[in-house]
Amino acid sequence: MLDFKKQPLEAQLAALLDGETTPEQKLELESRLATDENARKIYDKLRHGVDFGRRKLDDMLKEPVPLALVRSIKSTQPPKTPIAQRNARPQLKLAPNGGQALAAALILFVVGGGIGYFIGNAPDMDDATPIAAPQINTNDWLGDVTAFQRLLVRQPRHLVEVPASQSEEISSWLTTAIGVPFRVPDLSAESWTFQGARVILGDSRPVGQLVYSNADGDIISICFRKDAQPPETEDFKETIRDEIGLVTWHNAGTSYVLAGPSAEATLSQLAMEIAAAI
Repeated sequence: MLDFKKQPLEAQLAALLDGETTPEQKLELESRLATDENARKIYDKLRHGVDFGRRKLDDMLKEPVPLALVRSIKSTQPPKTPIAQRNARPQLKLAPNGGQALAAALILFVVGGGIGYFIGNAPDMDDATPIAAPQINTNDWLGDVTAFQRLLVRQPRHLVEVPASQSEEISSWLTTAIGVPFRVPDLSAESWTFQGARVILGDSRPVGQLVYSNADGDIISICFRKDAQPPETEDFKETIRDEIGLVTWHNAGTSYVLAGPSAEATLSQLAMEIAAAI
């Protein structure tokens, strides 16, 4: 095994960052960082590289899972009986000798140290030339729509503010509050009964919500609001958040979203019918 003190300083500091040093090695490196400015610069660059990688991983994990992928996974059935393996080739057991193991360890160490040194020597964000960040849509009203949909599912006895029997009031009320003319789609042919309407807040802006239910007790809602900015695309897009399926689209300066159970396979088709009728 290589002597820790004979390893490059970058490798020692990388081990300190990963918590792979002994208490004595840690104390010695911390003492050197307190007095050696060059060691502190290398340590800061390595730490910056680690933090950058963690942030990128966190951003990837926050991406919504496509609704079609979730349904595909849920619908996959495991095999009923294991498949017999015929004519299986015998497995070879490779046991490296001492020299081979030492050579492999040296290769892994050099490769790992090179990657860490490359990341650590990347220019600091404060010193680097500013790079224009991509425009991010901060009007994430879908998070509020998802939260209200979950609330409806948990309180089925209090679905709406104005019941379906008061259709004229619903039309005038929502048109005035939201500023968007609309028609209440008739979804009875698809076994969805209109229950009524309410106004919710999406990103601190009023959103109209038309609520429907079926005989199984499932609930869907059509939410719409005025677009703050022209959308990049008007195509239908399916996503899933907290087991709530969402289908979004845009038309004539208005944003729409159909929210319902993620297991409902007809949400996308239903959204297209609603888009033509609303």
